[in-house]
Amino acid sequence: MAKVGDASMIVAVTFGRSSFIGRSIVAALLGDGRFTVRVIDPLPAPDPTPSLSPFFQSGRVSYHHVDLRRQSPSLLTVFTGANTVFHVDPTVTTLQPPPARSSDFHGLHLLLVQSTRNVISACLECGVQRFVYISSADVVVGGAKEVCCWDESAVYPERFVDSLSELRAQAEAMVLRANRKDGLSTCALRVSNPFGPGDDTLVPFLVRGAKEGWAKFIIGNGQNLWDFTYIENVAHAGICAEQALRLRTPYVAGKPFFITNKEPMKLWDFLSNMLEGLGYQRPSIHLPVNIVLALAKVARFFQEKLLSCKTSNSFVTASTFRSFTGTRTFDCSNAERVMGYSPVVSLEDGVTLTIASFSQLANGSADVDQQDLTKPSKAEKLLGNGSVADILLWRDDRRTFSCLLVLFLLHYWFFLSERTFISSAAKLLMLFMLILFVYGYLPTSMLGFSIEKMSLSSFEVSELAATNFSSTVASLWNQSICMLDAVAHGEDWGVLFKVAGYLSLFKLLLLFSLPAVSAAGLVCLFTFFIVYEQCETEIENLTAAGARGLDKMKSLLIAKLPCSMAKNV
Repeated sequence: MAKVGDASMIVAVTFGRSSFIGRSIVAALLGDGRFTVRVIDPLPAPDPTPSLSPFFQSGRVSYHHVDLRRQSPSLLTVFTGANTVFHVDPTVTTLQPPPARSSDFHGLHLLLVQSTRNVISACLECGVQRFVYISSADVVVGGAKEVCCWDESAVYPERFVDSLSELRAQAEAMVLRANRKDGLSTCALRVSNPFGPGDDTLVPFLVRGAKEGWAKFIIGNGQNLWDFTYIENVAHAGICAEQALRLRTPYVAGKPFFITNKEPMKLWDFLSNMLEGLGYQRPSIHLPVNIVLALAKVARFFQEKLLSCKTSNSFVTASTFRSFTGTRTFDCSNAERVMGYSPVVSLEDGVTLTIASFSQLANGSADVDQQDLTKPSKAEKLLGNGSVADILLWRDDRRTFSCLLVLFLLHYWFFLSERTFISSAAKLLMLFMLILFVYGYLPTSMLGFSIEKMSLSSFEVSELAATNFSSTVASLWNQSICMLDAVAHGEDWGVLFKVAGYLSLFKLLLLFSLPAVSAAGLVCLFTFFIVYEQCETEIENLTAAGARGLDKMKSLLIAKLPCSMAKNV
């Protein structure tokens, strides 16, 4: 191993010691044995960790408190005599940050573009030979929903979906344009979804979601693939890029390279493995994409327009949820072929190491949570665990949307077509009979398609079904009579209050038109049960708190009643 001060030692400057990518690059450079590392960071120097203390004592690593957003003589001091610079985009993360507000744009411009411009100027002035930029694979995505195995031939989009993506692309393009200026060789590594120990974004976000209850949901069908990159592989790719630039390997200088673990994986399987490894429930409930996007826009509106402070979850954005429903895979064979990159840690091992590093966030055994997945929810039990439950709980998006569309068409036919109810029913029955008549004359095969004929038994109602229906009607009638009898004799004040409440609700509904009540009922029918299933614990806690409050009010009222009336309550 080379000693400090040897001519063979490579003096490297790296940024972002306060980020987990920057820390990984520092550790990889020191572990390589050929580098003397100068760490630049806007935060003050931290206390050396036990693993880095020997390197500080030997002089192989030094810490410099410099703000890259502003040109400073101290920046030139650090760059003097350096051979290589590793510059990290501080916004690179697995989770797409929320779109920047107009008030944040200036800060992001300083953080991404101006900082990169200052670093390039310092490199050119101090004669730095190599510049490796750690960028994000999202710079070329734009608004594309499906990104399937894109390679370096993909160009920057003509229009960016947000200012952050545009500023990222500007910074990367600036680095690549600086290639061959005053002997400087540059390249960019487009990292796809980095993760690993020390990540202060992904795992805390998932744990917070598991505790708040919304990490149990899958947006869309859950089949979309993503490429992830373990953090040690990111650092390894940086060293490979530096070596390729140093050896003047053809087709490296001035080029971007996608960096992944070369193991595309279903996004929701990846997140599920993380959550399960930490002892939380795996996501299992599918939510329709359109509804989630609509709710995200509404939540973002209230957060930005009506709330004076930010909510606890800054990732509740339509762009974030939209990215969770699409494929994001990239081809890194060019990095493998040209600069010799190959992942040193597999995706499975990376997930295991990441979970182990966040053991303090674990929530007990995953087996207990997994057993709960086999039990139907209370909403599902309430709906009978059958086809109705599957439809109203959005188990099958296509089936639910079909039923919802049919019901809204019927609502329009009966209430909004400016016909009487009897006329609408007669026309609908006539249309139904006409369809059956035409269907009866169709051949069993037409244009190569077989037409299945309906038998007469399809229109029959079984004796058991008729008996069950009659029994249900009779039971409801008997319960109503018993309730009226109890109210008439003053035997149960609780029943009286229930009847009074139902009558008050009915009177309130009479204030609105029947079409409005019908439309509101349809909307509530397809939203109430799924919301109840999603927020079952929160709703039950709220209901229990309300029940306790009512019990206290009831006790106070009873205490003030005369003794003769209190006996009957």
